[in-house]
Amino acid sequence: MPKRPVPYNCRGTIALALALAAFTSSPVCAQQTTYSWEQLKQRFIAANPTLQAGRLNVREDRANEITAFLRPNPDLSIASDQFNFHPLQPLASADQIADISYLHERGHKRELRRDVAQKATAVATSQQTDLERTLLFNLRSAFVQLLQAKAVLANAKENLAYYDRELQINRARLKAGDIAEVDEDRLELQRIQFESDLETALVNVRTAKIQVLTLLNDRTPIDQFDASGEFDFTDQIPGLEELRKIAVDTRPDLQAAVQSVEEAELAHRLAVANGTTDPTFGFDGGRNPPIYGYVGFSVSIPLRIFDKNQGEKERTALDITRNQHLLEASRAQVFSDVDSAYEAINGTLGLLRPYKAHYLPMAVKVRDTVSYAYQRGGATLLDFLDAQKSYRDVQLNYLNLIGSFLSSAGQLNMAVGREVLQ
Repeated sequence: MPKRPVPYNCRGTIALALALAAFTSSPVCAQQTTYSWEQLKQRFIAANPTLQAGRLNVREDRANEITAFLRPNPDLSIASDQFNFHPLQPLASADQIADISYLHERGHKRELRRDVAQKATAVATSQQTDLERTLLFNLRSAFVQLLQAKAVLANAKENLAYYDRELQINRARLKAGDIAEVDEDRLELQRIQFESDLETALVNVRTAKIQVLTLLNDRTPIDQFDASGEFDFTDQIPGLEELRKIAVDTRPDLQAAVQSVEEAELAHRLAVANGTTDPTFGFDGGRNPPIYGYVGFSVSIPLRIFDKNQGEKERTALDITRNQHLLEASRAQVFSDVDSAYEAINGTLGLLRPYKAHYLPMAVKVRDTVSYAYQRGGATLLDFLDAQKSYRDVQLNYLNLIGSFLSSAGQLNMAVGREVLQ
């Protein structure tokens, strides 16, 4: 029995189904990965080139500790003198001399150099931690923008789906003669606003992904990358005094300022020690014909009459005072950062609470009530469109406020020096 030819329309449908199946099963779709905030943070710390360069800077300072604690090298000199011109015995009356000397550092200079280098490493480590704090804030801001863009996208899809259901109802009403054709046209024209919201949200999501991938130094295609997290706010915020105390104990830039004062004090002690006299001890031996051999001992003591390292002593003393002033400025900046971030997040909470408790339910109620009334002739088209717009505005404002809250939470974490709000 001959096979029946497949109709043209069926062949097109089958080809489309096969193409969709191949696309959905392709490696590109299968490799899409969604990261949480903690996973993004770990990848960022491991891969960000600025942080990697900072770690090398800390290792360089740690290598300086080895150099600072090295002992002076001894000096060895060998000489031969008083050659004669006898053709057979030119060295018969020559002197052979060997001398070794060593500089003895007084005033614990070597230990002080080591302590200064170690304190410089501690300052560099704190500065590296502060750099990580700042860059993590940038990553957190990009992460929040991505979550906000995804929430706005989900809201735009929901609004478009809801409006399409309304259009179906009103198309049925048009066929039944309940509404005029011009009213139906105005409803259809209003749909472009919802489509525009959806397209804008899609672009914002892709742009936010690009920002996150840039900070991660990652070249993953956008369609294969995503991030997820809770997009909501919390009322549980620590008190201001508690946040101030955490910041004073945690902020790495403040710790670096404290360590800089300690480094300056050690540098001043080293400058004072460098003003002391370091003797050089020598031991020599040789042969001086007709004497068979001899040994000797010497001590060389520089006379510090003019140069007593006065300039360096004064400079390091002034540097202590300068770093103390910078420490006070850093402490004031910490309190300013914490107070500003605390007030900002409280201000956002003051708006979010009534939105969640009152305005959001009211917007839903007004939209549904006016839609119900319009379908039954109890409201005008203008009332219906205005209710739809009010609902969209309230929803979008609420999502933007949550984004502002999460951004303020990131600012507060940065001001405190660690994550006190997720």
